[in-house]
Amino acid sequence: MQNKKFLYSVFFYLVAFLSLQLFQAEAKVPPKSLYNPRPMEGDLELPLPDGSVMVFREVKIPGKSFWGDQRRVVQLGDASGGAFEGLQRLQVSGSFLDKNGQNWVYYMGKYEVTKGQVISVVGMDSFLRMSKDKNDRKIPSLKGAVLEKELAKPVAFVSYRAIKDFIQAYNRWLFEPGHPERIKRMPKYKGTPGFIRLPTEVEWEYAVRGGWDAKKKGVFDRSLPFPRRKLDKYVWHLKNAKHKARPIGLRKPNCLGLFDMLGNVQEIVDGRFLPEIWQGKPGGVPVRGGSVSTPPKRIRSALRSEFDAIAWDREKKVMIERASFNTGFRLAIGSNVVTDPSVKEELVSEYQAYLKTVRKDTPVGRSLDNLVAQADTQLTIVNPIMARLAKEHPDLAGDLKAIQHYLDQARKRLDDAQRQSARSLAQDAARNGVNYSIYQDKLVRLHKSLELAKKLSDMSTRYQDQLKAIQKKIKELEEGSREQFNAYREKIMLLGNYRTGYIDYAIKELRGRKHSSREDKVLTLVERHARQFNKERRDYPQEWRRDFDKVFGAKGGKHDT
Repeated sequence: MQNKKFLYSVFFYLVAFLSLQLFQAEAKVPPKSLYNPRPMEGDLELPLPDGSVMVFREVKIPGKSFWGDQRRVVQLGDASGGAFEGLQRLQVSGSFLDKNGQNWVYYMGKYEVTKGQVISVVGMDSFLRMSKDKNDRKIPSLKGAVLEKELAKPVAFVSYRAIKDFIQAYNRWLFEPGHPERIKRMPKYKGTPGFIRLPTEVEWEYAVRGGWDAKKKGVFDRSLPFPRRKLDKYVWHLKNAKHKARPIGLRKPNCLGLFDMLGNVQEIVDGRFLPEIWQGKPGGVPVRGGSVSTPPKRIRSALRSEFDAIAWDREKKVMIERASFNTGFRLAIGSNVVTDPSVKEELVSEYQAYLKTVRKDTPVGRSLDNLVAQADTQLTIVNPIMARLAKEHPDLAGDLKAIQHYLDQARKRLDDAQRQSARSLAQDAARNGVNYSIYQDKLVRLHKSLELAKKLSDMSTRYQDQLKAIQKKIKELEEGSREQFNAYREKIMLLGNYRTGYIDYAIKELRGRKHSSREDKVLTLVERHARQFNKERRDYPQEWRRDFDKVFGAKGGKHDT
């Protein structure tokens, strides 16, 4: 009898164990570990030499086209930020196609790289040589939970060169001949495995803001990816950490499952520090996200600074490799653009179709392929060249003066064309705005009639037809209202792309004509919204709708786009 009870116990234990394993396999959630303290479905774990892991999360980029997709155009920066955080529109791109081949993705480190992970790759002796933190000298003597806590802290106080050396060593270990199992889970592009690198600034900011998920929800442009009142739950900053970095995974992740993107240690990203990410004087290296030394009010998704990796020591009068107690990094997985000749041929052939379609809507296309903008820029560039030629070749002064005359005439015609185009856009926007305000007024009255019709319909069925007629009319007006507002919004964005002088001219020209009171009010909104877009390079559809409500006192209709 006891033997049967024992066998039954073993049987039920095995069933429970196998069920648990099956559940974990289906959920694809890896086990909890020192370097993955908050495991999630979708985690991509790559091995480390000591048997532990480096964890990455997939970041989705919409669309399967290689060259571009209008949905990938994102606005980075913060209008309320510092000089190096100016608003700009850029296109983000992926490194790999997803498993369905319908969207691009890249992989961002789930956590900041820890001391233990660096030690695993380069060894304790090399780590102690690269670390400028005197407290790290104690690590070899630590044991148990105290050791684990220290190993789980983000690595900091190491030079930029040391970070690059670590990445090179990790790649070398992963791709060591004879160990294909190490890259079994490494993502591939056209059959070629990816490799470990630092994330770019655009990749980093796209990820910290929440990526495509945040864009779909309409929260991508917010200064923080969560309510500021909840900052302490997501971020280690000066007020709650007081200059001391904490182990990974203790705060909440963002919507992509990424931890400590803001705060803890500021993170070095790939490339040179340029004042506007994509243009300006190349300097040191960019660092993103703030740290345990950043005041909470300064924490923003757009926060970026320059880290002087090679710095001049004013006291010793020598150049040094800088390291900072609050500066670390996280990894990304990328791939080469051209992995073999056939890929290059494919991309070249696709580029021609891209030029004719998507490119014209991207920031690059709008700045480079716009003929008016090109001509204006090129004429400006010609002036100093002409002055230099006249100085170097006095004998050509007469001919150069004649050429300059024709250039001045061309610039004048171009200026006139831009003035007239801006005026036409402002006029169209005003017309759409007037129509929208009229639709909204009618919707207010119809909604009042609807309430009365509902009450009458409840009293008698003979009012049913009247109720349906009003509901049908409301639906038609709502559709017309959406169309007029979307047209207004489109014209405002086009007008806002002109220089402020042309916007001023357009508004002044329109104000010189006779208008109704409604038209005058709409023109004021056109000017305000065009200037706002010109300054911040983004539209505010909900705010603009509310402006119409305030001016015209209309609060009827649905405010959806």
